[in-house]
Amino acid sequence: MSNEYKNILVAIDLSEDSRKVLMRAKEIAARNQDAKLSVVHTLEPLGFAYGGDIPMDLTSIQDQLDSHARTRLKELLEDIDIPEENQHVLVGMPDTETHRLANEKGIDLIVVGSNGRHGFQLLLGSVSTGVLHGAPCDVLAVRVGKKS
Repeated sequence: MSNEYKNILVAIDLSEDSRKVLMRAKEIAARNQDAKLSVVHTLEPLGFAYGGDIPMDLTSIQDQLDSHARTRLKELLEDIDIPEENQHVLVGMPDTETHRLANEKGIDLIVVGSNGRHGFQLLLGSVSTGVLHGAPCDVLAVRVGKKS
């Protein structure tokens, strides 16, 4: 069994910390004979965020959020050579969609940012914890946040 990663998925939240996560993944790809890099950002459906109780059509707002996410993703990837077909903005639960995409694309490493929460915050969970549990492959959590 080879120790090399060939297909790396970077799950980002489009924050300033995303840059650090992307650069770490790029370094790993370079050390693994230029493994293929893909990037995913997942938007939670507005119906989930508001409990689905709002009697209005949220489609146009969801479309605006999607458009904004795609624009921000392009900005973050401006100087990182990742083809457009490997850039994904999905709608759903971040951990579930990351797992689905990883299975679909034959990913062997998922790179995700982690704030290194402790205590009560850790019990509440986070996207990086959700991605770790149930991932079909290795997961690297890159420490981000204030103490990075």
